[in-house]
Amino acid sequence: MDTKFDFGGIDAEKTVYIRQVETRTLPQEIQQQLPGIETMYAVHDTDGERLALVKERPLAFMLARQNELTPVSVH
Repeated sequence: MDTKFDFGGIDAEKTVYIRQVETRTLPQEIQQQLPGIETMYAVHDTDGERLALVKERPLAFMLARQNELTPVSVH
């Protein structure tokens, strides 16, 4: 892969990061609302602030795109 990509057209302010979150790591009041759910997907802005928490990965990407944001998966 020697093809260069021009990142100049990407607006960092519109980029959000999608990552899997174990429910047990969330605050207790949120855990109580999620009985039986072991993982969620968080949407974070470029500063690391959590913007949303959803049950399914595709939903996190859809939510970002509906709000004119560019989702990027974080492992």
